Amino acid sequence: MKFTNKVVVITGASSGIGKALAELFLNELEARVVLFARSEEKMLEVVNNHPNERWMIVKGDVTREEDCQRLIHMTVERFNKIDVLINNAGISMRALFEDVDLAVLKKLMDVNFWGTVYCTKFALPYLLKSRGSVVGVSSIAGYQGLPARTGYSASKFAMHGFLNTLRIETMKEGLHVMIACPGFTASNIRFSALTADGTVQGDTPLKEEKLMTPEEVARKIAKGINKRRREVIMTTQGKLTVFLGKFFPSLVDRLVYHHMKKEQNSPLK
Repeated sequence: MKFTNKVVVITGASSGIGKALAELFLNELEARVVLFARSEEKMLEVVNNHPNERWMIVKGDVTREEDCQRLIHMTVERFNKIDVLINNAGISMRALFEDVDLAVLKKLMDVNFWGTVYCTKFALPYLLKSRGSVVGVSSIAGYQGLPARTGYSASKFAMHGFLNTLRIETMKEGLHVMIACPGFTASNIRFSALTADGTVQGDTPLKEEKLMTPEEVARKIAKGINKRRREVIMTTQGKLTVFLGKFFPSLVDRLVYHHMKKEQNSPLK
């Protein structure tokens, strides 16, 4: 993969998939990496032992427009360009819509959708100049509604609509737009998922040993960027869900319901 000296901006870079992406681009792909997250301490742990001319950390919150604008300004000021923007920052939830506080849905939209919009908006002139790549780290929840995750699915559907439209608008300008959909991944997003009242879930109903690793996801994302693919769906189950959903949507709805119902402590009846 050809990323030597490319400037790669990664949001949500302090843990999980974002951390794995930063490590991959620094350790193996010899890119120049800009890490963006709320925890400066955790980002410093990621870049430890790497020459400081190859990385920069920016502390901020993707829900704040001014933080996203500052991220892009500082990146260009330091490295003079942007080649890749990976919109990875995200949060999840688990609660029935009937029970959930609307503030939870707003928070998910602010992080998952608006965070992507803000960063992409400010980075776009530089990405067009470099004929670079903008990536949204999404989920099958952006293709198929997942019960008890209304806010999560809504935010990912919105992300898909935004990025797919951006691809069409810029199709004559050479911008590469990619949507990446991992399977369930062993990362902090499950433990930090919000419950009906907005408190953090704190545990996961999933079996860790059966989940994708962040490192596996990061490598698939990098390969997708390298090949300039429009989407990367990373599991057979995910590919099957998307394919069958086009022709047998009612069947897929029932299958998804029964699958999610089997989760430990599922709110589904």
